[in-house]
Amino acid sequence: MSDVNLKIGPLPDRTPQKLTVLVDPLLASELDAYARIHSQKYGTDVSASALVPLMLETFLASDSGFRRAK
Repeated sequence: MSDVNLKIGPLPDRTPQKLTVLVDPLLASELDAYARIHSQKYGTDVSASALVPLMLETFLASDSGFRRAK
């Protein structure tokens, strides 16, 4: 794996951290719409900020290039 160059090196084990991400207004609107639809479908109010970590986990899990490089 020495041929893979990542800008961020190994990190120490850490407890979960709060991460602040800035998104453009259109993406914020889309995330809010997704959260609204998700809430309607499953009958439980959920915010976009609660869904984003799951979306990122799903994205990373589905990225075969990332998995191979890992």
